Amino acid sequence: MLMITVFRDLVQDWEDRHWLRRIRREVSPRYEVAAVAKKFKGRQPLLFDHVQGIGRPVVIGMGGDRTLMAESMGISSDDLIAHLMQAIVHPIATQRVAQAPVQETIVYPPFDVGHVVPGLIYHGRDSGPYYVAGVMVVKSPDGTKQYTSVRRMQILPGNRINVVITSPELFRQFRSFEEAGRPMEIAVMFGVVPAVILSSQLATHLFHVDKLSVAGGLLGQALPTVHCKTVDLDVLADAECVLEGVMLPGVRELEGPFGELGGYYSQRGLHPVAEIRAVTHRRDFMIHTVMPASYEERLPMVLNREVVLLQTVRQVVPNVTGVHITMGGVGRFHAVIAVAKENPGDGTEAALAAFASDKDLKHVVVVNDDIDIFDPEDVEWAIATRVQADQDLFIVPGAKGSPLEASHHLHQTTAKVGIDATYPLDQADLFQRTSVPGEANLNLSDYL
Repeated sequence: MLMITVFRDLVQDWEDRHWLRRIRREVSPRYEVAAVAKKFKGRQPLLFDHVQGIGRPVVIGMGGDRTLMAESMGISSDDLIAHLMQAIVHPIATQRVAQAPVQETIVYPPFDVGHVVPGLIYHGRDSGPYYVAGVMVVKSPDGTKQYTSVRRMQILPGNRINVVITSPELFRQFRSFEEAGRPMEIAVMFGVVPAVILSSQLATHLFHVDKLSVAGGLLGQALPTVHCKTVDLDVLADAECVLEGVMLPGVRELEGPFGELGGYYSQRGLHPVAEIRAVTHRRDFMIHTVMPASYEERLPMVLNREVVLLQTVRQVVPNVTGVHITMGGVGRFHAVIAVAKENPGDGTEAALAAFASDKDLKHVVVVNDDIDIFDPEDVEWAIATRVQADQDLFIVPGAKGSPLEASHHLHQTTAKVGIDATYPLDQADLFQRTSVPGEANLNLSDYL
C-alpha cells in the first residue's frame, strides 16, 4: 500500500479509487453540509464543490473509517494499534524546509478571519460558525518540543477566535503564560492527512514526544515543516492553510452552545480568545472540516485510547488478546476487552485495570477471546448468555468521570460498571459455540 503524506494528494487518490464522493450541487454552509455528512456518520469521504459563500471545495469525512484510516498509512486495519505503538516508540523527526506550499499566500490584518478561512454551522443551537478540524501547535513550557491537539474554535468578529481548552496540561500551560502577563503563541493547521490528526490525540502526559514526529513514524518518513511568519512555531509545509496567532492573557469571551462529542450541547461560557496575526495558505486551498460527534471525530481518540488501554490492562492480565473503545460509547465511555481466560478472576481484574487506565471509562465488558469485540451483536450475545447479574456485575460508585458526559454534571462523579461476560474455566464445554463445518470458506456467489 502507498503512504500519502499530502492531504490534497490523498483526496485525489481516494477520488480516483471511487472511495470519495463528490457533491456537485450547491449546498449551504449552515447545517446542510453537516446534514449530508451526518447521514454517513462521518465515515464517508465527501468533497463539496459548491458551498454557498465559500467559493472553495469543502472536504469532510476523511478520517472516520478504520479501513481507510489504515489504508492512508499503508497498513491493514488489524495492524492499526500495533502500528501506532511502533510510531510512538520509533518516531521520525520532522525536517524543516525554507519554502512551502502552505505559505504561497500570506494575509496580514486587518481582516475578518471567517472571510479568509470560512467556517460552518453544524447544529441547530450552535452559536455561530466554527472551526473543528484545526490542529493547534504550541511549544512545551521549556520551548524544546512542539505539541499538537485538535481544539474547537468559535469564529469571532475581526481577527479573533475563541479557543476551547479541555486538556488539563494545555490549560495549565496557558495559565502559566497568563499569570506572567504574556500571550501564548499558537498555529492552527488545516488540511492534513489522517495520521497527523491521529497522532495529535496522543495523551501528552503519558507520551512526551513530538506528535508530528509520531505522525512521521506512522507514515514512514520525515514530514517537511516550515517556520511560521509571525510566531516561533513550525507547521506542516504541505498543509492547506494555517492560522498564526497568540492566545491573549486575561481575555475571555462567551462561547457556545455547541454540539459536543457526546451528542449534547455545551453550556454557554467564557473561554480564552486568540488573536490571529497572519493566515498563510495555498493559493487554491481547500477547506477541511469534520462532522462533530461523528466517527471522524471519535476514531482518532478511540485508537489512542485503545493503545493506552491495551498497555495498561496487559500489565495486570497479560493474556488480554484485544481491546476496543466503542463508537456507541462516544469513543471514550465504553470498552470491550477480550481475554484468553486462564484464571477465575481475569474478567474482574481486566475491568478494574481498565477503569484505572482511563477516568472517562464508564462501562467495561470483558469477554472470552471467541467473541468478536468489534461486533456489537456478538458482544451482546456474550452478555445475554454468559452473565448472571448478581455474580458477574460490579459497580464502583463516586468515581472520577468525564465532563463531556452529560449525566456526570448531576453529581460531579460517575458510577463505573464492570461486566464479566466470560464463562467459568471449568465449564468450557457448556459454552462451546455452535459451528457449521465449511461455513467460513463458503462463497455464496457459487450458490446464487
